[in-house]
Amino acid sequence: MAKKQESNDKPHGIPYNTQQEHLIIPEYGRNIQKLVQYTCTLKNKEERNNVAHAIIAIMGRLNPMLRDITDFRHKLWDHLFIISNFKLDVDSPYPKPPKEILTTKPERVPYPPAKMKFKHYGRAVERLIEKASGMKAGEEKTAFIEAIANLMKKSYLVWNRDTVADSVILQEMEELSKGKLKVPENFRLTSTYDILAKTKGINNRDDRAGERRREGGGGGRDHRGGRNNGRHNNRNRGRGR
Repeated sequence: MAKKQESNDKPHGIPYNTQQEHLIIPEYGRNIQKLVQYTCTLKNKEERNNVAHAIIAIMGRLNPMLRDITDFRHKLWDHLFIISNFKLDVDSPYPKPPKEILTTKPERVPYPPAKMKFKHYGRAVERLIEKASGMKAGEEKTAFIEAIANLMKKSYLVWNRDTVADSVILQEMEELSKGKLKVPENFRLTSTYDILAKTKGINNRDDRAGERRREGGGGGRDHRGGRNNGRHNNRNRGRGR
């Protein structure tokens, strides 16, 4: 009975992963960790360097997604030292990371204390308005104000997909700028249709033609490109006779 119980603890003599040594970086697997531990036991430094470079090459193949990261080889060397518990003594092309990097807590990210008056515009629009308010009067400032107004309308339509009056956008811009920013009287904001068409990727010409057909009721073109003025209905009535 004792032998049977022992065989249940280790079936076929294979230990469970939970019974093995903890994986420091699981993404590279246990074999990489064993290779790194083996490299630490080598007495010849030149041999350690050669084996370390070979391990780096394997680590790069195991995690190809790291290639999209800037200085991905630097990241691989940092991981190599972390897997070795910072015991590996090799000539690295990059500075060896300090051991405290694993225990140091990240700095607290400060949140802006001021509240946003219109959250659907975001903090970026408020900063743009602040910058425009401090600019000198001229064509550059006028163009900047017009661009901000169109951006505000686009942000508003992302929040509310129906429609928005231009007067609402201009009034809220004046409120955010505390009356410092005003657009020229002849200025017109980008139409709601054009903004939504660009956002949704709609073909303006086809969509406008569809609107005309719905408003006109019966006119327009058929699927072959010809005018559809009721000829098919008359032909069908003639066949029925």
